Amino acid sequence: MKKLFLILFLFSFSSNVQAQKVAVLKYGGGGDWYSNPTAVPNLIEFSNQNIKTSIDPQPATVEPGSTDIFQYPFIFMTGHGNVFFSDEDALNLRNYLLGGGFLHIDDNYGMNEYIRRELEKVFPDKELEELPASHPIFSAAYNFPNGLPKIHEHDGLRPQAFGIFENGRLLCLFTFETDLGDGWEDSEVHNDPEEVRLKALQMGANIMKFAFSN
Repeated sequence: MKKLFLILFLFSFSSNVQAQKVAVLKYGGGGDWYSNPTAVPNLIEFSNQNIKTSIDPQPATVEPGSTDIFQYPFIFMTGHGNVFFSDEDALNLRNYLLGGGFLHIDDNYGMNEYIRRELEKVFPDKELEELPASHPIFSAAYNFPNGLPKIHEHDGLRPQAFGIFENGRLLCLFTFETDLGDGWEDSEVHNDPEEVRLKALQMGANIMKFAFSN
């Protein structure tokens, strides 16, 4: 089964790599996976205009247990509450990530404890590691010498980026206490200052560029 998933991924990835397609993850557990509906389209538009990516302007929606995820080299996940991965979901996500996929999880506030629990199902042999500010994801297109920008206050904690690695490759990025997705949304949704939205979009573009080039 694992070999089948890897074959499907490699076939789908090779056939779609020029299209640079991305998807939003529709997960179980009751969390609002659909929050920030304008975020990813706005980030795609910003990236295509400013760092010359060629990403399909309309992101897809995929479920973690579906083989459809192998069509998308980049998957975005967000929400405020509970997350649940079945054993089949966890295995499929593991094969997707080990096969070359990239998952960006952005805590929209309240997701932290749940996603950490579920990621242990996906990678029981790995732990989330905090990325230092010197990691190349913070300078892929725009320079963030201090690491993640702070977009929304939430609990007032410092923003942190955590990752899961395999042989030095970043497979999964978890951004915490920053809420980049809120900063990507249409300006009237959260009324963030333009300089704050710009930082969020620039950091998002960094993540996109890093994911598609590593």
